[in-house]
Amino acid sequence: MPQSPALAEQPAPNQPSPERPAAATFPPLLRGGLTTLQVNLGYRCNQACSHCHVNAGPSRSEMMAGATLALIPAVLAARGIACLDLTGGAPELHPQFRELVLAVRRQGVRVIDRCNLTILREPGQEDLANFLADQGVEVVASLPCYLQANVDRQRGDGVFERSIAGLRQLNALGYGQQGSGLELHLVFNPQGASLPPPQARLEADYRRVLAAEYGVVFNHLYALANMPIQRFAAVLRASGELETYQQLLEASHRPANLDQVMCRSLLSVDWQGYLYDCDFNQQLQLPFGIEPAPRRQLRDLLTWDPRGQAITVGRHCYGCTAGNGSSCGGALAD
Repeated sequence: MPQSPALAEQPAPNQPSPERPAAATFPPLLRGGLTTLQVNLGYRCNQACSHCHVNAGPSRSEMMAGATLALIPAVLAARGIACLDLTGGAPELHPQFRELVLAVRRQGVRVIDRCNLTILREPGQEDLANFLADQGVEVVASLPCYLQANVDRQRGDGVFERSIAGLRQLNALGYGQQGSGLELHLVFNPQGASLPPPQARLEADYRRVLAAEYGVVFNHLYALANMPIQRFAAVLRASGELETYQQLLEASHRPANLDQVMCRSLLSVDWQGYLYDCDFNQQLQLPFGIEPAPRRQLRDLLTWDPRGQAITVGRHCYGCTAGNGSSCGGALAD
């Protein structure tokens, strides 16, 4: 893929974040086989949500360079990775998003688009839903509640209405419809400093309300805990709830969830091409591997297998093991 002249080349590594946590007492973990490459194409987004662990928004300019993006299909082939998980910001705003999807789908790799739904209604994106359907892209769509007031409070006025419009557009193309092969999953995040309720019960509520009130259908609901980092951490700190929430996560830790945490089979790539154990570590500037070794980059995966490597952990990791557990694919336990 040719490099877009409008995109900057890789800058120097980011400096450590002031929120960077100590490893604390979280149990040590080792990597298994790599099945998913999660790539953050940039932090630009058409929304600025209060729970966003990326601090994404319309004013962010960070975006993956074309030369880095061009490595992705080769890395997937070299490592035999079955799934490419595209995130941001709004990953669809990257000018080479569609080019990347086309290249990877030709390789038979499963593609997930982490979509905020309102992007489908943005100028210049009118045919995005059709493109996703034509390529058989799995859509994981953020809808933090089925009540308009709650969604607009967390994500901005009018977001719920535009999100429902986006869901209807996807449904009309076959997404979420039985037998279509077009997967549409919704993502729930709690409104405040609490753990998500049981996923199966919440999914039933979503399915009932969205069908009855809006004629919307979907495949599954993923209930994710909010991570006490970045923008959400700032909200909790301002209300004096940050340490209380952290203690809730730690007190709710379930060791059985450790076998299924996503960092054992997923690698996260930031917009500069640097590797992390997960998207949360990426936002906290916790690099992959043991420092002071050179930082691993996307191109290293062409010849290097991370299996068996130690995973960088910290107190925030309890967000994935608390209660029923949490991952990019939803709860870890029933």
